[in-house]
Amino acid sequence: MFRSKIYLAIIMILVVLATGIIGYRLLSDLTWLDAFYMTVITVTTVGFSEVGPLSAEAKVFTVFLIISSVFIFAFAISVVTEYILSRNSLDIIKKKKVKNMINKLSNHVIICGFGRNGNQAALRLNAYKRPFVIIENDKEVIDKYGDSYLFVEGDANDDEILLAAGIERAKYLITTLPDDAANLFVVLSARQLNKELTIISRASLVTSQKKLKLAGADQVIMPDKIGGDHMASLVVMPDLISFMDELSLEGEHTTNLEEVAIEEFSEQGEHKSLRDLDLRRKTGCTIIGYIAPDGKYTINPEANMQLQPKSKVIVLGRPEQIRKLNEMFRI
Repeated sequence: MFRSKIYLAIIMILVVLATGIIGYRLLSDLTWLDAFYMTVITVTTVGFSEVGPLSAEAKVFTVFLIISSVFIFAFAISVVTEYILSRNSLDIIKKKKVKNMINKLSNHVIICGFGRNGNQAALRLNAYKRPFVIIENDKEVIDKYGDSYLFVEGDANDDEILLAAGIERAKYLITTLPDDAANLFVVLSARQLNKELTIISRASLVTSQKKLKLAGADQVIMPDKIGGDHMASLVVMPDLISFMDELSLEGEHTTNLEEVAIEEFSEQGEHKSLRDLDLRRKTGCTIIGYIAPDGKYTINPEANMQLQPKSKVIVLGRPEQIRKLNEMFRI
């Protein structure tokens, strides 16, 4: 609607200028340049002197041109002003809405940087329906993806930006900035603001891994190394890697793995061992891993393994089985 009004205003201004130039050319026998000059000083009402004496017809035409141009320019100014104010108002309302939504989040994930790795992280978290906030300083990226994700505009190295993203209430922080030094500063700042935060950082150089760990990162990921290992594995054991890729397919209905805390089964009764959970019969899912409270992993645990508080199980199943698991135990 605003665009059509702006086009209309531009067309009306051009019509007034053309009318003035042609009118002075015909009524006062002026050159094209003098006619253009007379039209401009008339419609802008700057008050410069005429290029020559005007006939009665030219004077009447000048009065008509002044009155019409005043109304048309006033209309054009009002359209532009309305457009600017409305854009600013919409931006303010949108930012306030996003801020309120972020303020309501807790135990969410903060993604620093929305490049290739940040985009992939957002897609995966969105597939698992995990709440997250993205910190990005590129306005064009925010405008492009702002309707799909929650963004905070700014530098992730700035403590105020991290606080605006709700870092004090967040559970995880993923920093995917392309520069290792920038990731290091983000890790340092984030660790100071939230001691309990689980921080996952991207690294490009092997020498940066230790520094990021010392700064407070819980996990350091090297995308280039993972990519190289993956390609080599496709040569050594292609079928196994293809099967693993199927397990990690992205999408709303393609979740094949789920991590579940033992406490989340408590509403279904007391469970002392994996056999008591009986997930295979209830949901069709298979338990393929057990994580003890101290973080120790057990692959393919026995059915009589005793469950401990604050432990977790990793289950494998088709998407519909995982959904049944989530619905049954309200995960």
